Amino acid sequence: MRLFVALDLPGEVRDAIGELIARLKPLCKSAHWTRPEAMHITLKFIGHAIGDADAQKLADARAALKTVRSDAPVEMRFRGVGFFPDARRPRVVWCGVEASANLAHLVAGVERALEPLGIPREERAFVPHLTLARFKSFGGIGKLVRAAEEMKAADFGSARDTEFHLYQSILKDSGAEHKKIESYPFVKAGA
Repeated sequence: MRLFVALDLPGEVRDAIGELIARLKPLCKSAHWTRPEAMHITLKFIGHAIGDADAQKLADARAALKTVRSDAPVEMRFRGVGFFPDARRPRVVWCGVEASANLAHLVAGVERALEPLGIPREERAFVPHLTLARFKSFGGIGKLVRAAEEMKAADFGSARDTEFHLYQSILKDSGAEHKKIESYPFVKAGA
C-alpha cells in the first residue's frame, strides 16, 4: 500500500494553481505536470512501509495519527514558483507555501506518531510546497525558468486547515489516483 499524510487545498487555491499550470504547461513539453485535483501538501510520505496485507499496522497507524494535535489551525499562503534542487538542473517545479510555524510542529508530530511503528523519519528538512511538475530530462526548460522568475512573488491564495488526511496513492497509467482513507482534526478543543 502506498500511503501519505497530507493537507488538502481549498477550491479557490486549486483553481488558481490550475490556471497557473495551464499558462506554464505549453512552455515545457518535457515536464510531467500534476493534475490540480491531485494536489495536496504532503506532511509525510509513508510509501510502502505498510504492506497491502498488513491490516494491523494500518490500524495502528490510523490510531497513532489520531493523537497528533496543534494549538491552532495551520495558516498558509500559496506564493511564488521555483525549482528543486535549483533552476539550472531542475527535477521539480513548485509553488511555494508560506505557513504558520505550527505547520512544522504538525509535521514533527506526525513523524513522532508513526516512528514507533517502524516508519522512519524523513531525513530531509520539511519544505512546504505544491509540486507542479517533475522533469525526467532538462530539454526545453529555458522558457519555463524565465516564466517562473517573473512569478516569484505571484500570489495564488490562502488556506486555513484544522485537519489532515491519510491517503492511499494508487498508481495508474493515467497518473496517481488518491483515495482518502481517514481525516484527522488536529486542533485542540477550545483553540
